[in-house]
Amino acid sequence: MTPIRLAAIGAGQRGMDVYGRYALDHPQEVEFIAVAEPIPQRRDRFVSAHDVAPAMQFTTWTDLLNQPKVADAVVISTQDQNHIAPALAALEAGYDVLLEKPMATTLADCVALVRAAEQTGRVLQICHVMRYTDLFTQVHDIVQSGRLGEIITVEHRENVAYWHMAHSYVRGNWRRKDETSPMILAKCCHDLDILYWILGEQVTRLSSFGSLRHFRQDAAPRPDVPARCTDGCPVEADCPFSAPGIYLQHRPFRAIAAVFGQPEDADLTPYLDWPLTTLAHGDKRPEALRYALEHGPYGRCVYHSDNDVVDHQVVMMETERGTSVTLFMHGHSHQQSRTMRYDGTRGTLEATFAMQNEIKIHDHLTGKTEVIEWFSGIDGHGGGDQKLMAAFVAMLRDGTRAPLTDARASLESHLLAFAAEEARLTGAVVNLDSYRKQAWGA
Repeated sequence: MTPIRLAAIGAGQRGMDVYGRYALDHPQEVEFIAVAEPIPQRRDRFVSAHDVAPAMQFTTWTDLLNQPKVADAVVISTQDQNHIAPALAALEAGYDVLLEKPMATTLADCVALVRAAEQTGRVLQICHVMRYTDLFTQVHDIVQSGRLGEIITVEHRENVAYWHMAHSYVRGNWRRKDETSPMILAKCCHDLDILYWILGEQVTRLSSFGSLRHFRQDAAPRPDVPARCTDGCPVEADCPFSAPGIYLQHRPFRAIAAVFGQPEDADLTPYLDWPLTTLAHGDKRPEALRYALEHGPYGRCVYHSDNDVVDHQVVMMETERGTSVTLFMHGHSHQQSRTMRYDGTRGTLEATFAMQNEIKIHDHLTGKTEVIEWFSGIDGHGGGDQKLMAAFVAMLRDGTRAPLTDARASLESHLLAFAAEEARLTGAVVNLDSYRKQAWGA
């Protein structure tokens, strides 16, 4: 079997350690034969792992896409604000595209991507990996089977762990909405997508509230807290957001290690591809990590960063069938997880998506509760990353044109996220029928 040939645009954490890793683990199915990445360390790491020929190594995506077509498809995993241009160019060049979420950082650009995919007849598959996980697949099938009766109300919580919030949304790449996107889009387009998918209902009205409450200068525990955790912070040892504590001492990950039977004093570095690989372009040596904390963004005090995205937000929605849905997002959880509850006329479903997954189905008629539990580990969004990549490769091989997360289906979650941010900022209740028409220019 000849492997599907892919070109990578972006060789950071997702490009290298998720999609690139899949190719290394399944060489008979797929191979990366070209890469475009402006950061030399990342490009060199990808080239070495995939044995990319010199002629297929590019600094920019324009250099790659200006060549005659070199691969069967393109995988784009650049930063959010750099999705739209290479995706449009790749579609126009005749490539099928696997595009990281969010599709783009403005609603107009999201719509432009959908139109371009449909006009060119190419596949634009969005990386909404949650649809491919065992838990959300089971929840979808249970709800759609009618076992719960008519769904009356849904509560869905995106519980972002405190250290993940500090890493990604205070110190990291998604800390400022003017540079990337609002947190409700960057983090919760996954959640809004699976709500739309599981219910099969469009939202008709929406409101939202939230703010940046904690990670601000006026919330610092003392006035003499320095700009960096490595600059002699007087409260560093007692701060849960300490950069040395998270990245060098691995304080938040000790409990995770215990689940895998690791002793309290174990060296956890080999297990922490993410977030450690984001600090020094994949170099996890202690000296490289220490240097990154002393000079890079991940060593900054969480109270003295330049972040402006919210650390908590709630979105209240009503669907076309009258279902009431509430989405909670916050960055102060003890554990990275998603929890949910679906109440129907015949039963209630409760579920937890974390390392330890659980679904409980409470039957109104019998009073019995069915419990389904399984352990998914810490790898790849509960297995969703690998299954999404496998589905994309299989689609390319058999020639089908209907991915589970095609661009038009994925647009709905983005539209809801932009509407939620508008509602949060204005205090308005957004009419989604009008909002959709406006987005399409109708």
